[in-house]
Amino acid sequence: MSELKNIALQILNNGKGILAADESTGTMTKRLEGVNVPSNSENRLLFRETLFSSSSMSDCIGGVILYDETIKQVSSKKITIPDLISKSGAHPGIKVDTGAKILAGSPNEKITEGLDGLRERLKEYYKLGAKFTKWRGVYNISKDYPSKLSVQSNAHALARYSALVQENNMVPIVEPEVLMDGDHSAKDCYQKTSEVIKRCFDELILHKVDLKGIILKPNMILAGNKSNEKISNEEVAKLTLECLKNSVPTEVPGIAFLSGGQSEIEATENLNLINKNNNTNFIMSYSYGRALQQSALKFWSKNIRDLEGTQKIFNHRAKMNTLAAQGKWSKEIEN
Repeated sequence: MSELKNIALQILNNGKGILAADESTGTMTKRLEGVNVPSNSENRLLFRETLFSSSSMSDCIGGVILYDETIKQVSSKKITIPDLISKSGAHPGIKVDTGAKILAGSPNEKITEGLDGLRERLKEYYKLGAKFTKWRGVYNISKDYPSKLSVQSNAHALARYSALVQENNMVPIVEPEVLMDGDHSAKDCYQKTSEVIKRCFDELILHKVDLKGIILKPNMILAGNKSNEKISNEEVAKLTLECLKNSVPTEVPGIAFLSGGQSEIEATENLNLINKNNNTNFIMSYSYGRALQQSALKFWSKNIRDLEGTQKIFNHRAKMNTLAAQGKWSKEIEN
């Protein structure tokens, strides 16, 4: 199993992070139509390939999470997308859940589906070149949520998924995302996130998942997006570190945060402060989607043939997050 630990470390070592390019066709269509670019498989591939061919791939990106459509596509260089990513020294990964559906018994909450037929799909993805996988559980916060049912059933699904992934020699990314939607306080977020993560690890251990061969992808501790509470970036870093230190077993090699609705700069600044104050043995890096791609997508949409200009913007964002993953970012460098 040390092979899995090595892959996890290669993905996150030296400030490298993960590019989450696993938007479903539906989500990618929303993103492209939002910037007035028609969403077809050619345009979706063109944007992604532009990022995957950028120079920051070898310096900053240790892994790329793909969607089913993308992992099967062939680049303009006539090599497969997984080969294009591997050539830069990064590992190709794949999102394997089939989305969050209404949780029976608690209609305001979600359960992630996709366990049926997963073993067979994993074999196929491994053959296509995937070295790691992703599964996301989502949890609402309010006075009543997340319910015990939601916490337990999503933890169970994440653990079953992880066991199957390791059986197929890939590293599972375990992503329990406590959503920032709502008017909850940072303290509420801290308590609920702690509860969710602890339950996930109880289940992972029960399912005999080797914790040395996983990557945890949690949310940072933030006040809800409709909350009147304003907490400083320093406070975000302090609470996030405290939560993870008390909830995550020490065997886990690395943690790659999701950006979860933060702006590009917020996501970078918070990651930087977490690393400046990181008194744990965990590598703390990033697994960002929008917070890595948003500016590049806006630029690209003005002229989808200006690949060099798009890459320049993406390279800057990747570089800033890699500095933040080492606690070396500053506003001066950003600007």
